[in-house]
Amino acid sequence: MKLVSYTFEGTARVGVLDGADIIPLGDARLTVQSGADALMAAAREDARRVPLDEATLLPASPHPSKIFCVGLNYREHVEETKRDLPSYPVLFPKFASNLISADSPIQLPPESEQVDWEGELAVIIGRTGRRIAQKDAFEHILGFAVANDVTVRDYQYKTHQWLQGKAWDGSTPLGPWIVTPDEVDLDTAGIRTILNDEVVQESQLSRLIFDIPRLVSEVSQFTVLEPGDVILTGTPGGVGYRRDPKVFLTDGDVVRVQIDGVGEIISEVVNETIVAGSPTRVA
Repeated sequence: MKLVSYTFEGTARVGVLDGADIIPLGDARLTVQSGADALMAAAREDARRVPLDEATLLPASPHPSKIFCVGLNYREHVEETKRDLPSYPVLFPKFASNLISADSPIQLPPESEQVDWEGELAVIIGRTGRRIAQKDAFEHILGFAVANDVTVRDYQYKTHQWLQGKAWDGSTPLGPWIVTPDEVDLDTAGIRTILNDEVVQESQLSRLIFDIPRLVSEVSQFTVLEPGDVILTGTPGGVGYRRDPKVFLTDGDVVRVQIDGVGEIISEVVNETIVAGSPTRVA
């Protein structure tokens, strides 16, 4: 099952993807108060189906209370950064304001000349849990989505903390939908990032150093996980910052992140337009 968060005629909803259409699930939304059980129990309103190309996509989880990101979770990425293999997941946060839909442009902030890509699998939580055992992790997972942990490298490395380079507003595509776990083979699925026509990252989800049950268990030890929360599971080797010479995103680039059985996000890269005196971001 593919669950799509979208707006149509000014109303935000969640629906099930059926071919080229979205079938609304009543008035359901993915929120902290309404998780997997409510979505699965919601009535499918077939008579109100919406063509996918007429809907406006939202981030796969539009309003997460928490977003956790995992760094250095593929061996080849650890090796290219010349770091030691971690014995505990490297974690850092993002915020709901960082997320954009899968078809929104990646905007290049004027403050940076080092905007980089990081294709990742996202885990979307469906049921509340604290101190979740690894064997029970999938009972708390609604599904998976594709993400690009777009990173502002010159800000990331201003200090030994990564927050300022990772939590840029309107920077992180998440979508295009949530695929329920029964439709994804985590043992065989590949992940790849394509910059224009070049494959710049390629690996297998089975190569995660810390697998999904371990990540859910570790995060839930120190905080409650709630419906809609997101865990980005890390990126493979091949990021632009670690290339020789370094490669960064530029206006006009197109970045694709593909995960077998989950989906694809396609992002045009554009220069951000700043409106004087306003916090509004304009593509």
